[in-house]
Amino acid sequence: MTTATKTIPFNTYRAEKTALLEKMNIVIIGHVDHGKSTLVGRLLADTDSLPQGKLAEVKARCERNARPFEYAFLLDALKDEQAQGITIDSARCFFRSSRREYILIDAPGHVEFLKNMISGAARAEAAVLVIDAKEGIQENSRRHGYLLGMLGIRQAAVCVNKLDLVNYSRQTFEAIRDEFSAFLRQTGIEPRFFIPISARDGHNIAGRLDKTDWYKGPTVLEALDCFEKEPAAVDKPLRFPVQDIYKFTEQGDDRRIAAGRIETGSVTTGDDVVFLPSGKRARIASIEAFNAPRAESAGAGRSTGVTLDRQLYIQPGEVMCRAGQETAQVATHLRVNLFWLGREPMIFNKRYLLKLGTAKVPVWLRRIHTVLDASELTTEKNRSHIERHDVAECVLETLKPVAFDLSSAIAQTGRFVIIDQYRICGGGIILEGQRESQTLVAEHVAQRERNWRRSRITPALRAARLGQKSTLVVVTGPADQSGENLARHLEETLFNDGRQVYYLGINNSLLGIDSDLSRSGLRDEFLRRLGEVSHLFTDAGLILITTVSDLDPYELKLIKTLNSPGDCLVVRIGAQTDAEIDADLRLPADLPASEGAKDVAKYLAQQHYLPEYYL
Repeated sequence: MTTATKTIPFNTYRAEKTALLEKMNIVIIGHVDHGKSTLVGRLLADTDSLPQGKLAEVKARCERNARPFEYAFLLDALKDEQAQGITIDSARCFFRSSRREYILIDAPGHVEFLKNMISGAARAEAAVLVIDAKEGIQENSRRHGYLLGMLGIRQAAVCVNKLDLVNYSRQTFEAIRDEFSAFLRQTGIEPRFFIPISARDGHNIAGRLDKTDWYKGPTVLEALDCFEKEPAAVDKPLRFPVQDIYKFTEQGDDRRIAAGRIETGSVTTGDDVVFLPSGKRARIASIEAFNAPRAESAGAGRSTGVTLDRQLYIQPGEVMCRAGQETAQVATHLRVNLFWLGREPMIFNKRYLLKLGTAKVPVWLRRIHTVLDASELTTEKNRSHIERHDVAECVLETLKPVAFDLSSAIAQTGRFVIIDQYRICGGGIILEGQRESQTLVAEHVAQRERNWRRSRITPALRAARLGQKSTLVVVTGPADQSGENLARHLEETLFNDGRQVYYLGINNSLLGIDSDLSRSGLRDEFLRRLGEVSHLFTDAGLILITTVSDLDPYELKLIKTLNSPGDCLVVRIGAQTDAEIDADLRLPADLPASEGAKDVAKYLAQQHYLPEYYL
């Protein structure tokens, strides 16, 4: 056996100071027990990419335990994996050829661990799919092939393994090649290579074998070196999902740093940027790094922070784009290709959580177009749910708009996962954003009104009896300019005037009906519940006062929709900002709460909510 590609021993190249080579992520996938881990283990061993003594150590351990040595044991480090004989998680290993450095992701093939396979494949630029020559093409072989196309991985090599079990039959190899090629073409994948191998014996891994002299293509190692790197992410438009906001107060440091990882593009001090979905705009004042000097620019792949030339309230989950470039899209309705992994079917009218970049928002299954059997590529329409391991083209609706890209344009912000009860139960890619005239919340309110059984006491009768017209008063402003004092003073002012009024403070709510949200931090769900409770108060004829800091236009629309047909008045404290809400009354931030309460009461009287009002 002759070596096909020059490799550098693991312990040598780590010690040498050599020029940096490009890096590539390769995922190894296939049906369970078709030899993926063995292939990776053999590849590492044949390229001298193992730590010194590792191979001998594993062989000695197998001998002590009276077990036959397998190259897969080099990867299956977890005891339960070795005991069960299957790869449970996506293991990563590293080696280097003369052309580039590789990260090999050994993804599980068992049907129960498909979500681990998807998470592993999502990080890959190319794939090696392994098929057992004796067992042939299996259900998961097809399913994995479809998922590669769904995840946008177009470069692939198919290794027909265990050829020694079929006496290195060329006929068997070509039959598998022809059948699987026809299948993959339907998914949009054209494999670069089909390679006959025996991973156990090391044939056609890093060197050739006479028994397959009929095969003239590359070895596995040569095939990896033939894969092409994707265009650098830095050349794409800027996408900077905001992960968190950091504030510093010591020694007069008043910086607010938006931190995250630059997925694509680059950012430079002085750039004009826009945050989506809020639409807030600013200019980059500085680029920050932890325990490091400031830089003038940062590019894709770097975790960093930025400060702005103006104080903006930016929420984690927003995506920073550069003004003048193509920006991310914004929508509440997403047409997607979704792969479902949950034990329970995905159904309508159930609340799930969508994780897209750093954003986590409530989401509902809105419509199912088609459901596809990924192993057979057959489709079914008019489905009422999505079963486990189904692939569906469907429409999802979020509670409020999210920023995204089409996966075909920028995969990093076009892929998502679905979470149900703290478990990842699905994932997929975004095909397009859609405009819908009727939202799920609006439909809910319409249905609520149709089913509401009211008495003969009309709103006009209640208003005449109570001497007031009911409404919801929302006090909002920056988080550091709380409206709680104003809201309390307003309640006292109206109460002393004989009005039926109630102040629903955030703390009261979190200790009561929303105690389950105080830890999870699901602001959107809190606002949804606030809107539902407000509807009860205003329907009963009361004036309800509440405070919500930093409301954006989407959140305010949600509260107003849920409170309908009741009225809603918005009081904004502080200076106007970008993406400003439509406030009915604005008050200065330095106005005393008692004076502000009087101003709000006067406004309510002017708008005929408080007839015969006297201070």
